[in-house]
Amino acid sequence: MTNAAPRAADGSGDRGDAPATAVAAAPAGTGSRWLLALILTGQFMATLDVSIVNVAARTIQSDLHASGPALQVIVAGYTVVYAVLLITSARLGSRYGYSRLFMLGTALFTVASLACGLAPGAGWLTGFRLLQGAGAALLVPQVMSLIQHSLTGPSRVRALGVYTAVLAAGAVVGQILGGVLVGADLFGSGWRAVFLVNVPVGAVLLIAGRSLLPTVEGVRGRRPDIPGLLLLAAALGLFVMPLVLGHETGWPAWTWVMLAASVASFAAFVVCERRVTASGGDPLIETRVLRSPALAPAAVSICLVLVAFSGSLFTAALHLQGALGYSPEHAGVLFLPLVVGFGLGGLYWRRLPARIHALLPAAGLLVSAAGYVALGLTQSDGAQVGSAAETALGVVGLSSGVAYGPLFGLALSRVAPADAADASGVMNTVIQLGQVLGVSVIGTLFLGQVHLPAPAADSGHALSVTAYTVAAVSAAAALFGHLGRRSAAR
Repeated sequence: MTNAAPRAADGSGDRGDAPATAVAAAPAGTGSRWLLALILTGQFMATLDVSIVNVAARTIQSDLHASGPALQVIVAGYTVVYAVLLITSARLGSRYGYSRLFMLGTALFTVASLACGLAPGAGWLTGFRLLQGAGAALLVPQVMSLIQHSLTGPSRVRALGVYTAVLAAGAVVGQILGGVLVGADLFGSGWRAVFLVNVPVGAVLLIAGRSLLPTVEGVRGRRPDIPGLLLLAAALGLFVMPLVLGHETGWPAWTWVMLAASVASFAAFVVCERRVTASGGDPLIETRVLRSPALAPAAVSICLVLVAFSGSLFTAALHLQGALGYSPEHAGVLFLPLVVGFGLGGLYWRRLPARIHALLPAAGLLVSAAGYVALGLTQSDGAQVGSAAETALGVVGLSSGVAYGPLFGLALSRVAPADAADASGVMNTVIQLGQVLGVSVIGTLFLGQVHLPAPAADSGHALSVTAYTVAAVSAAAALFGHLGRRSAAR
């Protein structure tokens, strides 16, 4: 057994002073590549299901005679459960072993996907969809923890680059694949194929995981923080649920009550964690993780990047399908420059001169802001998507990817090895909240200006306003990235 290697952004340097969870580190060659392929496939599968159901929603509603609220829970319930359980699942991974929790989450996700695909009614599908979200929440935090503990040096840095590319690809590929599967109507399966496609993938992961996943010994001595767990779950649930359902329901009073209650719950959680720490207990999130230099500003920056990325993706898809009349497949393909650019930036930013690596987060995000402005200008009159808009999407994707990889390294650069699970849970929750905020806040801004279907010019104007807003969000992300760099340098 070897302890986790240092956690600096460049793969070296460690400031932690707590004992790390023991793992069997993956070899630097073929073994590490197969391990990375395994766990990132699990991550991709979970990310895919955030958006793959969107394009099947109307077919599900027609086939199962689902009510409007029921359909909203079918689509959004996955995201809510996923976001609420991430930090708790990260802690479970540190206690019982990352590999064990990855396998358990994959098994639950696979079985729930099969159940969703065979669901006889809307009520059954709703319940199985929530179970699917729980499975995703169990497996996803273990991915980053396994990367942090099982890979070392340059292998870890490359792995984090691929990880960022997977996060970007999953959101768009979900929309493309969902449209293709529903349109193909394989064996008369219709919408059911968007769930059943996970079953063979999950089965392969479970078989391969038995031999590829490293042996990880959990730290059983830490007592579970049940009050903290319940308070955090309540706070996240009360925060995410109204954001996901607010626009569709017209922002009734209960959404604002829940948001206010979430603030009170977060405050109660902080007080609870301080008391647990003061009494010598084991808090759900170690305060030293949140105090790690650069983690907080880098996490805020990453959250804002996801707000901009997911918000622009969502509103552009609405414009393309609701105003320009593009099919889901056609609309999805138009986002390829965004995804390819993000992936290339995340994979290859390390090849840029080392002297500018520290500047990449702020510089990249400022370029992204300019790309969003350009996108707004090209689409303001409701014109068809041409080479100028595609170029702007490519610039946004490439510059965001170049910034995102270094931001991840910056956030984790001073986190102790023993705190990998806590940091993983925090970062995954930040990512998920960023996606929820992007869709809800930016989506509400867009839909508040236009009612789809709408004339192309009206929708184009609404899209340009949201694009300029997203540009401002990206510029704010650049500022927090700069603050994170200064914090890490102290």
